[in-house]
Order: sequence, then structure tokens, then C-alpha cells
Amino acid sequence: MDLNLTEKVIMVTGGAGLPGSIGETIVRHIVEEGGIPVIVDKSTRGKKMEQELWELGHNALFVEADLTTPEGCQNAVEQATDHFGRLDGLVNNLGVNDGVGLDASYDEFIDSLKLNLVHFFAVTKAALPFLRKSSGSIVNIASKVALTGQGETSGYAAAKGGVLALTREWALELRDDDIRVNALVIAECWTPGYRQWLEKFDDPEAQKKEIVAKIPFQQRMTTPDEVADTVLFHLSDRASHTTGQFIHIDGGYMHLDRAIT
Repeated sequence: MDLNLTEKVIMVTGGAGLPGSIGETIVRHIVEEGGIPVIVDKSTRGKKMEQELWELGHNALFVEADLTTPEGCQNAVEQATDHFGRLDGLVNNLGVNDGVGLDASYDEFIDSLKLNLVHFFAVTKAALPFLRKSSGSIVNIASKVALTGQGETSGYAAAKGGVLALTREWALELRDDDIRVNALVIAECWTPGYRQWLEKFDDPEAQKKEIVAKIPFQQRMTTPDEVADTVLFHLSDRASHTTGQFIHIDGGYMHLDRAIT
């Protein structure tokens, strides 16, 4: 299916993650569909990604930015739009399950919100004039933690709950601008970050098997490629009447009775 994303300029925050991360995978799928990714990240890995994509004959732009500051958010959008003159889509992806729980300080909690929620607002606000011109769409990356809790991660849980609330709010507010806004709710996705988290356990492989056994469909984790494919579909006009939705890509983890496993 042609998603009609050829030459579309799509910004991905947190797009320069480790190979196999969700943001990095989304960037590569944008290129495969003929789109032009704007890789926004604090890590200079993004420059190497930009160079690699150019060498392969693809157009791409890396913008180095600290999105925990309002200046970083505004500058990221300005650099992208000064370069391309347009913006056709936005993927608010940057986020880290940072373990900021009830034992954290007030400042640590606020910093967690800045990292995992506040920049969604600031980047989207800066991008809106251009998304209005293009009738571009927005995809927010959320997490099951917003709906299930996890324990010892108050900051991340509050932030991802806010992401879901903003998704519905923006879908309503921007409907007359023909801007669609949806959220992907991710549960157990096999990424470098997940692998690093498992390494904290005495027996990572046993812990992984225990988690996977509770995923109803195929007893496996979601892949970053599956996440990226879903993101691109909802960015595209193939999803032209879908907005305000929480799309669960999780093998039924959230909604099917895990007792069957």
C-alpha cells in the first residue's frame, strides 16, 4: 500500500536512539516510504544518521536540541522549517522511563515531566502554523504505564497519562484545521532500552520469558518495526478519518485476559 508519504517532511523527536529503538526505527521507515525525516535529538548520533541517509541517496535533516527547554523545542522546529519550508507530520516520541517515584524530590518529578510530557506541548505548539498549512497529522507515543501503573515511576506514569489526555484534547481542538491527532500505546516492545532494563535482573532471560508468557497473541514482544509501521499509517492520509484514538499495539496485552496464558 502506498502511504502517499513521498517528499513529506516528518519530524521525529528522540529520533537518534540506539539502533533498534523506536525513534530510530520510525526514521528509517519514513525514508523507506519516500518521506523526509527531521531527526530531533540531543545525541550527536543523529548527525551520523543524517550522513548515512544522505550517502544512501535519501534526504534527511538532523537537528540537535535539548527538548527539556522551551528554547530547544522552538529552535528545533525553526531549524526544520527554515530548511524545508514546510512540515507535514510530527511524531512526539522522546521519552524515558526514568524511575522517578515517590521517593524522588519535587525537582526530580518536574524534570521527569519536562522530559516525558512538557516538550510534547512545546514542540507541537511551535509546529502548529506549519501543520495547519499542510493539514499534517500528529502521532504521540504513549505507554501502557499511563493506564496500568508500574510502581516506582510516578513521573513517567503521570507524563504518559498527560500524553493521552493531550491527544484527545488536541484532536478536538484541531479538528477544524484538518489535523488528526492519535496516540500509540505501547506495552512490551523489544528495544535496546528494554534489553538494558532486563540486564538489571539476576536472570534476565528468565525474566523475559515470564513477561513474554503474559502476552496473549503469539507470546512475543512487539517489534519496533511494527510500531513504526503503525505510526506511518496513522501519519498518512490512509488513516484520513481516524483521530483522537489510543491505538494499542501490544499483542492484546492490555485488553485480553492474560489468565489464558
